[in-house]
This record gives sequence, structure tokens and C-alpha cells, in this order.
Amino acid sequence: MWLFLAFIAVPLIEIALFIQVGGFIGLWPTLGIVVLTAILGTYLVKTQGAMAMNNLRGSFSRLEDPSEPLAHGAMILVSGALLLTPGFFTDAVGFALLMPPVRSAVFRYLRSRVKVQRFDMGPGGSQTMREPYRPSRGRETIIEGEYTEVAPTKQPTHPTSGWTKH
Repeated sequence: MWLFLAFIAVPLIEIALFIQVGGFIGLWPTLGIVVLTAILGTYLVKTQGAMAMNNLRGSFSRLEDPSEPLAHGAMILVSGALLLTPGFFTDAVGFALLMPPVRSAVFRYLRSRVKVQRFDMGPGGSQTMREPYRPSRGRETIIEGEYTEVAPTKQPTHPTSGWTKH
């Protein structure tokens, strides 16, 4: 029901804003603002998206919970779609989602509304959201053996071409 109302309300709000702004500043400045916000939004989405990807890679390399960087990336993606949609209301919401404090507030709100029971991370099985993966000692497989390092003998199977050294 909420999605249906959004599909009805957002275009009506956009039309009303286009009429108001167009009547106040004129047709061409209004269209110029719409094109300018799309160009500026594309640039900002690109830079914020690169930052979000770096944060996601960092959380993966530190074996931390990646849910916040993933949520930030998803919100940046949504803001990009809103900024490419012509309109003042969608641009305002899109620019708001590009601001990290707004994204953090939205993430905190969503996190308070969603309860994660468990998730699986690696071969260790179920983990809580705060507990990093640590392999259990009983499941390790230890193979003992001896080894001898063998230096490969390099023998050309073809005459040298002059481009490589054999």
C-alpha cells in the first residue's frame, strides 16, 4: 500500500514543484537546473560510490561486519537513480542520501527495525553479528610430511629467437 501511495504522490509533488519553480524563474532556467543537478549528482555519486567501495573492501579485509558499508552503497545507488530522475523533490532526496550523516542516520533507523537472528560466515558455521570468525581447533586437519626443494632445470625446446633469454 505504501509503495502504491509513493508512486502516486511523488509524481504529483514533482509536477507541482515544476509548475511553481517554472512560474517563478521561467522555463529555461528550470530545465537548466534539472540538467545541472543530474550532472552534479552523477559526479557526486561516482565519488561517494568509490568511497563506499573502499570502506566495503576494508571491512572485508578486517573481517568485520560488512552490513553498514553495503547499506551505504545501496543508498548511494538509490540516490543516483533519484538524481537522474528529473525533478526537484527526487533531487532533494537524492542529494540528502549522498550525505554520510544522513546515510548513517537511515542505517541506524533500519538497524533498529531489523533483527538478525544469525548469519553464516565461512566454514565455521553460525556467528553472531559482533563475533568474528575463528576456526575451531577440533576441525583443523594437520598433515605432517617431509619435503625437498627441487630447482627446475630450464631446457629450451626450441632455438632462441633473440627476444627472450633461455
